[in-house]
Amino acid sequence: MAAPRRAAVLGSPIAHSLSPVLHRTAYAELGLEGWTYGRFEVDEEALPGFFETLGPQWAGLSLTMPLKRAVIPLLDGISETAASVDAVNTVVLTEDGRRTGDNTDIPGIVAALREHGIDEVESAAVLGAGATASSALAALARICSGEIVVHVRSEARAAEMRQWAERLDVTVRIADWDDAGQALNAPLVLSTTPAGVTDALARAVPQRPAVLFDVLYDPWPTVLAARWSACGGAVISGLDLLVHQAVLQVEQMTGRSPAPLDAMRKAGERALTGR
Repeated sequence: MAAPRRAAVLGSPIAHSLSPVLHRTAYAELGLEGWTYGRFEVDEEALPGFFETLGPQWAGLSLTMPLKRAVIPLLDGISETAASVDAVNTVVLTEDGRRTGDNTDIPGIVAALREHGIDEVESAAVLGAGATASSALAALARICSGEIVVHVRSEARAAEMRQWAERLDVTVRIADWDDAGQALNAPLVLSTTPAGVTDALARAVPQRPAVLFDVLYDPWPTVLAARWSACGGAVISGLDLLVHQAVLQVEQMTGRSPAPLDAMRKAGERALTGR
């Protein structure tokens, strides 16, 4: 019998996380007996101490806010994908103690778009300029051939997005949040804002909207997503992103592929329905 292996998601707050549901479902489907996946409330200050407790039974960690950048100094190395946005959401731990970071959010966004038939777009719009927005830019760098308009709420955020655009070598135009309603006419709109921020934009949804990718999954649907769908537009939810990035995490942590995407998605949907 194989030795027990552990994995977990860390962050603060963390009680809402669906990651345990998704990963445990994957373990069951893959027949990985003895594998466990937990949830730990850990902030930036407590993170180094948590790492000191990790023994050889640990296979990996999923990281959410506010740890995606704070973890980097604690690692032996990070992937090019993670380095492109200075953000790690996945840590793979080997039995010899090596800790390697990766970012599965970026390929997760790309995979979710491709699942909905979107392999390439001529232009796109991003709502918001936080940590998720940088991953959205990195994902768009892989599929967008033209201009990306980013709507921000402060000059400080605008400066940050200009830096990311230069670093990722994408063509970005910064626009004021007051004009965010215009973004909804883009062939692809990625909303990366916290809950409630885009509610007022629902009345600006065009008669024939194209594609909205809203990274939220709880509460769902958002006011914007509900209106978008009612107008006949295609909607990709944060659950799609969560599942696709979790699939990549499971494969990296367990060494087993492919991870059971459909079973993980259904488990996530059931968990959300129960809330």
